[in-house]
Order: sequence, then structure tokens, then C-alpha cells
Amino acid sequence: MRIYDIIEKKTRHQELSREELQFFVDEFCSGRLPDYQASALIMAIFLNGMTDRETADLTAVMAASGDNIDLSEIQGIKVDKHSTGGVGDKTTLIIGPLVVACGGRMAKMSGRGLGTAGGTIDKLESIPGFNIALTKEEFIRNVNSIGMAVTGQTANVAPADKKIYALRDVTATVASVPLIASSVMSKKLASGADKLVLDVKMGSGAFIKDLDSARKLAEAMVAIGEHNGRETVAIVTNMDRPLGKKVGNLLEVQEAAETLAGNGPEDLTEVCLVLAAQMLAMAEKGSYEDCYRRAAQTIKDGSALAVFRRFIEAQGGNYDVIDHPERFYPRPCARELLADADGYVHILSAEDVGRASMMLGAGRETKDTPLDYTAGIVLDKTAGDAVAKGERICTLYALDEKKFPAALKVLSAAVCVRPTPPAAQPLILAKISRGG
Repeated sequence: MRIYDIIEKKTRHQELSREELQFFVDEFCSGRLPDYQASALIMAIFLNGMTDRETADLTAVMAASGDNIDLSEIQGIKVDKHSTGGVGDKTTLIIGPLVVACGGRMAKMSGRGLGTAGGTIDKLESIPGFNIALTKEEFIRNVNSIGMAVTGQTANVAPADKKIYALRDVTATVASVPLIASSVMSKKLASGADKLVLDVKMGSGAFIKDLDSARKLAEAMVAIGEHNGRETVAIVTNMDRPLGKKVGNLLEVQEAAETLAGNGPEDLTEVCLVLAAQMLAMAEKGSYEDCYRRAAQTIKDGSALAVFRRFIEAQGGNYDVIDHPERFYPRPCARELLADADGYVHILSAEDVGRASMMLGAGRETKDTPLDYTAGIVLDKTAGDAVAKGERICTLYALDEKKFPAALKVLSAAVCVRPTPPAAQPLILAKISRGG
């Protein structure tokens, strides 16, 4: 078998066999395949696409390129949740306690953030003492005893994905549905869950900007999961506006606690209840409607918040940072963005809200950028809220006040006041499962 023949086959729009995809991944991961030939095949896939079968086979081969996590020691059906990421997306921190309080389990490996979308691990590391590097034994013990655990992704989970993505990143081939789907799902298949719920974000604050593309990606990932024997459901959610009112690592941990206490923003609460109910229904804890009602009740009775505290403390975190951050961090400087007229708040770009937060120190421009865990933005008013001239719309936080001018310039172009309110937008845009 020759890589030349495989490249030529794909340039002719022909379907690659699993054996040919296996050969490509094995040769590339071993170092025997030069980057220029790997790039040629990736570009051919980018231009000519892949069938559902090809995409599912590529994903399975990538998942098998490294460690596959064995979660058989964890009791019950393991349902994992993955979000494609967006501005203010702290859903994992809320959904886990909701699921556990209803009798489910959540064993999750998460990643760090790069750019405007902060990663779950970054948020958890804003909690002093929190251990994101659990051993396998600690991870399984915590899930069995507490109901949930979150740990960082191991270096050898789907290593083929890391090598392929590094080439996609420098050859303008990132925006390919088959390659995005296989990248996401290879890590999910290797992570050991029995079933998968995918939160596909769509809008200005996500990397997928339009509904048609989001649906195609969701359909591709569901097809991959089902082809590989994992029941998979994708829910497309709106990210044209930041999710919730707080953007930034510690700020988002605090908002997660507020939401679990029943004081969270309506949009964040609703998205988390929908995703948690879907996970519980797939874990055979009842019908979707019943699971939704039970998850909502755990917020009212405080049981989900109690799980959140046990989860943090079980992984070594100091829960007091949520109510008393000044005991652990220097008090950040603050600046306000004020309304320049009477009217209604419009959020023109969720992505730029995230970019302003990153400029304050809450996100990374490169993988080595240090984080300011206290930095970020609070939306004192959100889209559709009425405001008077001079009223505070946003509050910006950073330890380095020199970062405010540039961040304020970006934020003031993204959040503005207009005479009429913006059109209402749905939070849940589509649900895609094996049946369509």
C-alpha cells in the first residue's frame, strides 16, 4: 500500500477504505510519513469531503491510536457530555451536579481553552488546591463515591488527532466538517463513556457561525457515535450571545454556584437543564420530561449545590474562594462600561466579548500565555435589558489596569445601546439523534 495511491484516490473523489485510513494514521504517527504527503491527503479530504462511513472509520482509527480509557469499574451507565465551546460556557460545572443529584454519574476528561473560549480545566484551576491530574484510581473512586469527577485529558488519548490537527492548523484546513467531527469524536470514543450528549454551539461566540453548518457537524458526530456503537444525541444551542452574565475563569465558577443555588441567569439555567435531562434520560433515569423536572427540583431543594461543593472538596479545592475570593487572590482593578443613551442593550458580537475578556487576562493567545484567574467581564445588563443613559452595562476586571483601554475599545463595539430592543432568539435550535 502506498500513500501516493491513497492521496490520488481521494483527489478523484473516491471513498477510502478503513485499511487505507489505518495505513495513513499508522504511518503518520510513526513518523514514516512526511508532513507534505500527510498535508496533501488532508487537503484532498478538505476539498472533496468524506462519506459518513469514511468519517466514522477515520475517527475509530484515530481513537485507537493511543490509550482507551476503561470505565467498567464505574457503576451504572456512563453518559459523557461534550461542548464545542463558546463564550461564558460553564455548563459542565452545572450539569454534573444536576445529573448526580438525580442519581446519575459523570466521569469527564476536559481540556484547556485557547483564545476566547476558556476551557473547563482552566475554570477549575482557578479554585485553589483543585487537582486536575487525578490518577485512574482516584478518578474512578470519586465517581463511584461522589457521583462525578473531572480530570485533564491524558497526553496519549487520540495522539493521531493532535498530529493531524497541528497540520490542519497551518494548512488552512481546520473548517472541514469530517475533520472537525473526527477530531472531537476520536477523543470521546477513547474516553470510555457508554453514551454521548453533544452540545454544539452556534453563533458569533462559537467557531460555527451558522445553523446549517452546525446541523451538518451535529449530524456527522451523531453518525460517528452510532457507527461506533455509542448512542449519541446532539443538541444545537445558541451562542450569538455569551451564555450567562459572567465571562472569566473564577467569575464563571462563581456563576455556576449561583445557578445551582437558583440565582443564575435564565438562559444558562435552561441550557443546563436541557442537557442534564438528556443525559439522565439516556442513563435510563426516566423520560426526558421527568428528568427535566427532577433536575429543576435539585436546584430548588439545594441538593445539586451540595454535590457541587462535595465535588470541589473531593478534588482538593477550597470552596471558600467562591464567596471570598479576596482571601486567595489580590483584589482586581475594575472599570465600567456605561450606557451612552437611553434604550435597550444589544450584543453585536459574543466573540468580541470573549476577546475583550481574553485581553484582560482571562484567556490565552498562545498555549503558554499565563492566566489571570480573577480577570473577566460581568454583564450587568444583557441583551434586551432596558437602560438609562449613564447606567452601568458591564464591569471589567483585571489585575493589570493597563489592559483596560484596549479591552474597553473592543467591548464597547460589541455591546451597545439602541432605541429598540433586539429580536428574541431561541436558546435550543435543534436536537439530532439516530432518528434524525
